[in-house]
Amino acid sequence: MVVKQKTLENSFKIEGKGLHTGVNVTMNFLPAPENHGFKFKRVDLEHQPIIDADVDLVIDTSRGTLLEKDGARIGTIEHALAALVGMDLDNILIEVNNEEAPIIDGSSKYFVEAIEKAGVVEQEAERDYFEISEKIEMFDEKSGSHIIALPDNDYSLNVMISFPSAVLNNQYATLESIKDFKTEIAECRTFVFLREIEFLLSHNLIKGGDLNNAIVIIDKEISQEELDRLADLTNHPRVEVKAQGILNNLDLHFDNECARHKLLDVIGDLALLGKRIKGRIIASKPGHGPNTMFASTLKKQLRKEADAAPKCNPNDEPLMDVNRIRELLPHRYPFLLVDKVVCIHDDEIIGVKNVTVNEPFFQGHFPDEPVMPGVLLVEAMAQCGGLLVLNKQEGQFSTYFIRIDNVKFRKKVVPGDTLIFKLKLTSPIRRGIANMKGTTYVGDKIVAEGEFMAQIVKK
Repeated sequence: MVVKQKTLENSFKIEGKGLHTGVNVTMNFLPAPENHGFKFKRVDLEHQPIIDADVDLVIDTSRGTLLEKDGARIGTIEHALAALVGMDLDNILIEVNNEEAPIIDGSSKYFVEAIEKAGVVEQEAERDYFEISEKIEMFDEKSGSHIIALPDNDYSLNVMISFPSAVLNNQYATLESIKDFKTEIAECRTFVFLREIEFLLSHNLIKGGDLNNAIVIIDKEISQEELDRLADLTNHPRVEVKAQGILNNLDLHFDNECARHKLLDVIGDLALLGKRIKGRIIASKPGHGPNTMFASTLKKQLRKEADAAPKCNPNDEPLMDVNRIRELLPHRYPFLLVDKVVCIHDDEIIGVKNVTVNEPFFQGHFPDEPVMPGVLLVEAMAQCGGLLVLNKQEGQFSTYFIRIDNVKFRKKVVPGDTLIFKLKLTSPIRRGIANMKGTTYVGDKIVAEGEFMAQIVKK
């Protein structure tokens, strides 16, 4: 089933204090065009730099996830990003006037409520998923975190946490479908041990900290006098310790709220992959460091798969046979260089050519060592790209390639080879101009590639 990209119907604003900086922050969430992704715009800085929600920009995970690009930073972004993914959005521009997102109550609840109020609209472009096709695994010796991605037909997560604490030892949380994020995960708040608060306060690291934006876990004996001092430091009314070892300033939404919040963090951090995930994530002892390390692992796999040869089953019926190809292209023998099309999407096409010794160009190139001319590999890619473009048009059109860049030949093509062409639009077609990247494979090896610009002309 084809799933379309989505953005906001209306903009919305979130205001609050940054947890670590204590500064007042305003975030404006704005609709964005297709294929935009999630981006942060620092409107308080000169030139208003834009920071992509990209794992390659992570510079610190010690107190939340922090991104930096060309000196501009944005931190504690995981709760906002989790809400965007959980509410099925793809393209959002977030204007922010400081270097840290507001903590609010330590969950994604207020982001989710604002998205519901603003509304979500479908866009024209197809959503591009990273589909987990085989087990991907990472183990971080430093933290003991173990994260696995497995194939699934939805985005689902299993999270296990473990602490050396009598109050919070082992907890487990499951989200069977990302569609249930709003009801099962969004309102789950971050948590902190009392010993961590004391350390952070003594180092002036949680200037925006408040007993209302975290579940505070007490797993050691503490006097009421010490609790009163803690409340005074955070400008909060006096508190007591509940029987289960948490402060009485709030009630738990779920018995396993801490594990559910860790699951929320995993969703937010993996949003930095830049693509929606279709698979099951199993995370043991996750944290911002391991989460972003795993996002990097997934991104490496994504790049590897992007360069991999398309999988073609010769038993499948072609989506375009040679007769349909001849209807769209003016080329004829001996210059028609695409035999069939086996896959076509809004922005991508996969074509095939079987190279035989009977090709006329082998008579002179070269009689004793037949090699397909590189210029014909370029021509074949261009023809396949033309089929992608022309298949979208209503009426009679032709394509004329007006620019070819960065062409590389990596391996010779000889009789008996089956060429697989993959052409992908690198930007939407505008004003009759199409830009695309072309790659030619033999087996799983790239033999040629290049970038093409074509003009679409009505006959």
